Amino acid sequence: MNPQLAKETSVLIVDDQVLAKGYMKYSLEELGFSDITYVDKAQLALSKIRHEHFDLIVCSYNLKKDQDGYYLYEQLKHNSELPPSTAFIFISADTTSDLVHSIVELQPDDFLAKPFTVNDLDKRLSRVLSRKKALKSVYKYIEKGQHAKALAEVESFLGEPKNAEFFPLALKTKGELLLACGQHLQAREFYQAILNVQSFTWAQLGLVNAHIHLDEDDEAEKLVLRLAFKPDSQLAAYDLLSALQIKQNDFDAALECVVMATEISPRNIRRHKTALDLSRITHDYETQFEAAKKIVKFAKNSIHDKPENYLNVARAGIDFAMTSDDQETDKLLKQANEYVKQFKAAFPKAELHDQMKVINARLLYLQDEKENAKALLEQLEEHNWETESMEALLDKAKAFHEMGLFENSVAILDQIEQRCKKDDSQSGLFLHYVQKEKVERSAIKQTPKELNNEAVTHYQQGELDKALVVFRQAFTVMPKNPSISLNLLQSIAMIAKERDIPDNAKQVIQLCIKTLENCNLSEEQEERYHKVRGFLDQSI
Repeated sequence: MNPQLAKETSVLIVDDQVLAKGYMKYSLEELGFSDITYVDKAQLALSKIRHEHFDLIVCSYNLKKDQDGYYLYEQLKHNSELPPSTAFIFISADTTSDLVHSIVELQPDDFLAKPFTVNDLDKRLSRVLSRKKALKSVYKYIEKGQHAKALAEVESFLGEPKNAEFFPLALKTKGELLLACGQHLQAREFYQAILNVQSFTWAQLGLVNAHIHLDEDDEAEKLVLRLAFKPDSQLAAYDLLSALQIKQNDFDAALECVVMATEISPRNIRRHKTALDLSRITHDYETQFEAAKKIVKFAKNSIHDKPENYLNVARAGIDFAMTSDDQETDKLLKQANEYVKQFKAAFPKAELHDQMKVINARLLYLQDEKENAKALLEQLEEHNWETESMEALLDKAKAFHEMGLFENSVAILDQIEQRCKKDDSQSGLFLHYVQKEKVERSAIKQTPKELNNEAVTHYQQGELDKALVVFRQAFTVMPKNPSISLNLLQSIAMIAKERDIPDNAKQVIQLCIKTLENCNLSEEQEERYHKVRGFLDQSI
């Protein structure tokens, strides 16, 4: 360790284990550090960072006393409270796959596994602090949001042969700044030039990003699919691939990518929220419910922990129950009620009375107590609609639609849409979902179960054309439901016995088959499916 560099470096240690703190103090002092501050809680660290500048933060990943190191670092990055000139290093005795993936995707400056020696610490800190010092002039402009000046500074840095040791980091920074400045064509050429010399993962990912911004989707897809099979680029590749699929409105494929990424690195709340939005667009009620539950699980003791997370699980459970059979509905209602209880226990002072009335009204509706449900909705205060959250308004729109109050429902969806367009912080996926809901709820008045019951009645009475129309409506709002898919497929098969299948029905057949091939069917359903499939294969 350079003695002068150690002497000039202000250090913050965040650790709640006495022995670990003692060993870290001894190790740092051995290396020549003297300006050292210790805290044992994430909130204390946050307060310190907001009021003092630190050149180096060494943080335990596994803090026990309040939120852990993961969420401290995430919060610092989310709020732009960690200057790029400050080095951040995680330490942890846990090296499980989930933890390592979580840390890698957060991209701290380094990760040091316990136990480590003074020599280990010396090597890591020397490398990290030297990099930070070398690029300090570049980071100064980045901290001020002056990306063009930062880009000019990094170009100047790369023009000095004496800086050759730090060229790889400087080149990576240059690529990021080109993208940040919107110079996507220059970024593409830059990354391609880098890759002609050496196949850096960061350059490949940067090139994918540039291709996407330049609408070169085919090139982006070819490259990102290769990166998705490499452990060191897998998560970033899944994110870029899902972004590309969202851009192309291929929401089913995007959801599949996001779900795979959440399984690799489960603590990333942003991904779970994306999965929630995508599952709503694709009417994948089961995945929606699971994503909502994971948000509650992983948001605890973090900046993401809030009352609405719990209510969103209850809402997702109700949405799922609307499309399920009676036995499954009972289980889902119990789970929804359990999260309502957890919400009340975790946030006893939260005053969300109207939101609770809406949830309770929807629960009553599912228990065939429609009049009591309507009575609850009549107690809602109309004057606070403009201040309610998007999720609360969306739930209210669904409740009104379920009670047959269609004008109220559409009016609320209109209001949500207008607010989404004015609110830049709102997800574009959420707006897409709201617009889709408006179209579907204007065209389809019945609830999913009502649609299925009506279609079955038509089918049993031999009214095949009417049955087909209603089954297709049911399939629109329940495309992942095997019973609906099978009923629709069987209706098409019955009509095909009398006349040719129209071309627009052939696409529906393929969608039904896709659902059925990916579901666990009962023996009776399996038998019906093979009979219908065999007939259709001969007829098409």
